[in-house]
Amino acid sequence: MSDHPNRDVPLAIVDIDGVVADVRHRLHHLDRRPKNWKAFFAEADHDEPHVEGVELVKLLAADHEVIFLTGRPENLKKATRAWLTRQGIGGHRLVMRPTNDRRPAAQVKVEMLAELAKGRTVELVVDDDPIVIQSMQRAGYTTIHATWEQRAIEQERTLREAQEGEGRT
Repeated sequence: MSDHPNRDVPLAIVDIDGVVADVRHRLHHLDRRPKNWKAFFAEADHDEPHVEGVELVKLLAADHEVIFLTGRPENLKKATRAWLTRQGIGGHRLVMRPTNDRRPAAQVKVEMLAELAKGRTVELVVDDDPIVIQSMQRAGYTTIHATWEQRAIEQERTLREAQEGEGRT
């Protein structure tokens, strides 16, 4: 873990949910109408880590400035930092969706990354959302599609609606 103060060090942008954190145990809160967002986010502290994602972050941190760019709302910052620290990947910059921003995840993340990337080289973006991956590729970024969180079709549909339709994660 390192804060690379050197602006010549390339950036590695990493999502949290579905990449380093397993969210499957809390997706049931989004299956109903109205969705129970409070319960969904309250359980984020109990996510199991994805070993593949955690190891990738550790590997990238050796020669990149790692920035976590997540669709989680800003009001979860303290809990998210604590969770990342417990997984051994704390100490990196954490950029979160403004609490009341409900735009699609792909739009928000590309815009936020454009701001972060000013005057920097973004070497890699890691995300589990195929729509985010496509948007990042269209914006010219090299990507890794994190596919290690295997979800049931219903879970995938629920999460996609939450990310792209409701702009909540």
